[in-house]
Amino acid sequence: MTTTSTPIDYATLDFSPLVVVSGDEVVTHSFVRDVPLSGGRTLALLTLDNGRDHTRPNTLGPVTLLEFSGVMDELTARAGRGEIHGVAVTGKPFILAAGADLSKVSEIPSREVGKLLAQLGHFALGKLSTLGVPSFVFINGLALGGGLEVALNADYRTVDETVPAIALPEVFLGLIPGWGGSYLLPNLVGIENALKVIVENPLKNNRTLTGKDALELGIADRMFRSVSFLEDSIRWADGVIAGRESVSRPNAPGKIERLVKWDAAIGIARKMLESRIGTVAASPYAALDLIKAARAGTKAEAFAREDDALADLISGDQLPASIYSFNLVQKRAKRPAGAPDKALARPIGKVGVIGAGLMASQFALLFVRRLKVPVVITDLDQARVDKGVAYIHGEIRTLQDKGRISSDEANRLRALVTGTTDKADFADADWVIEAVFEELGVKQDVFAEIEKHISPTAILATNTSSLSVEQIGAKLAHPERLVGFHFFNPVAVMPLIEVVNTPATDEATLSTAMVIAAKLRKNAVITRDTPGFVVNRVLAKLLGEAMHAVDTGTPFEVVDGALASFGLPMTPFELLELVGLKVGAHVLDTHHAAFPDRFFESTNLHRLAEHGRILERNSSGKITGFDKGAVKIVAGGTTPITAEEILRRVEDGLADEIKRMLDDDVVHAPEDIDLCMLLGAGWPFQMGGITPYLDRVGASERVFGGTFHTPMVRGVGSASPTAGVPVLG
Repeated sequence: MTTTSTPIDYATLDFSPLVVVSGDEVVTHSFVRDVPLSGGRTLALLTLDNGRDHTRPNTLGPVTLLEFSGVMDELTARAGRGEIHGVAVTGKPFILAAGADLSKVSEIPSREVGKLLAQLGHFALGKLSTLGVPSFVFINGLALGGGLEVALNADYRTVDETVPAIALPEVFLGLIPGWGGSYLLPNLVGIENALKVIVENPLKNNRTLTGKDALELGIADRMFRSVSFLEDSIRWADGVIAGRESVSRPNAPGKIERLVKWDAAIGIARKMLESRIGTVAASPYAALDLIKAARAGTKAEAFAREDDALADLISGDQLPASIYSFNLVQKRAKRPAGAPDKALARPIGKVGVIGAGLMASQFALLFVRRLKVPVVITDLDQARVDKGVAYIHGEIRTLQDKGRISSDEANRLRALVTGTTDKADFADADWVIEAVFEELGVKQDVFAEIEKHISPTAILATNTSSLSVEQIGAKLAHPERLVGFHFFNPVAVMPLIEVVNTPATDEATLSTAMVIAAKLRKNAVITRDTPGFVVNRVLAKLLGEAMHAVDTGTPFEVVDGALASFGLPMTPFELLELVGLKVGAHVLDTHHAAFPDRFFESTNLHRLAEHGRILERNSSGKITGFDKGAVKIVAGGTTPITAEEILRRVEDGLADEIKRMLDDDVVHAPEDIDLCMLLGAGWPFQMGGITPYLDRVGASERVFGGTFHTPMVRGVGSASPTAGVPVLG
């Protein structure tokens, strides 16, 4: 990122290339009316309104910004003539503004035009601070990204107490707050609060602020009730203009914060980012650089830095990749490919869970919380059942203690959860899911036994991660009632369920599974019944290649470094330890048995599983290196390979395997592969999942002479197949 940018006169720029890009922009107009104040003064009230209802928020495209700029010029002239004594901006009902229209941003043809978008935002919104009279923004509703930056550019702000979402989400989407937010916010609310809003919240699944949060942080100066919000805001603005109201901003940074805390807070945030997301994602680090520079210097210099940073990100690969990911999660996930008619789904009045261990107990807790129906768990003996029920009741108590559910709801949920060793208690269950040991014979016998006790219309679901669902149902009298329902751990957190459709699964069963997944607030992707389904098959390829490199003599740390460019939330060996070394070895064995020519088995991984660990950690759990015993176990390989060779093998191997999966219709499209990897494996949003990455680095072309996406998901600044793999120092 450019860190020393020379301010320019925005008024001299030609913004017409942006207007061409804007095409059919839904223009948010600036409507002005005069409001009389006390003492014969006048407030010019500007309302942002695109003429649509609340389902289409105000957005700030080039035509919108140019109109806003022109209106600001008119108001500046009126202020100079003494006709108005203040300017206030608010939005249409429930909406201030939702920032730039990302569909238009993605169509920007070059870095130069991208920079114009940053400059136009600064040019237009910056006029709120040069009107010659006090400026106010009345945050009456949703204020995201550029919408919040409208408010930050003004002198004063009020907020409606019912506003549900105020945020600067740009970092989540591969951008930075580039219309003043990266400079104005830290200088308004202090360095730690700004880091929370600009960096921390977006990376926590786009956490937003309420009106109360905005007031407490110091983003808003006053908060008013919804019923009289506009009237109260105008009355307060009148008091500010007349000198009757004073504004105190205790969170604004003082000299000591700038000299002592500022750089220290940036350093802590940088280390946190490196440990949580690695260094591949560009936008969080660009944001940190801008916030650090906001400690000193002029606003003009800061805006110029934002111009350059935003231009770099708009023209890079990570913005289109982020938009692609965002659209998958927001749109495709809500309309799953191949899902049957919801009307075919059977009603679920009771859930049965086979097993009472940790995974089964997590299932039971989730089902009772979301479905609010009786849930019964079973296991081999009463002690295990009692332990499982006690765990679920304890988790409900924890939710109550944290204030997430009321005491009444906690009592109702506890009453709905029971345990039994008598399978006859499953007779009235409509949905039965197993969470027993990952062994084919065990699962077959469990289902064959439970089928004797359940109703003819009850549906059976298996949480298997790698076994054939069809084979699991081999002993069933009615295999059409069986469906795969693969959760990811931790069950309450991970948003994906792979719904596995066998040749025997009927439409009613599949429909019920999809409807239940939605009621559990999970995203479901339908897959064919093949080894590993989607997520585990892709990860088995990656982890298998990583272990094969180690088995042949390549040091653990070389493998880790080789795959850093994927930007994954953890290294291959951290992932293996997370899922369990024995589970990982089982998954590799399963895939080697199914596809021996493409998947490696690893005797060393079984030995490491017996040893118990690969990584060395200190007393607080922080990784300090590789365990000496693990290093000794894998010693002996005589044909190590280089980091470059490992990366090429993994990239090409993934491109080959995913192409085979699509040719075999494991899922219907590359988008479904990416959705699974984003939601089930934490594949980085800013890489766009796995298939756009493989296109950008040339693996798709090398393996099958084409690409997964046409056109490729890449930025206008990409000049080579490898341009999509930025690694920040």
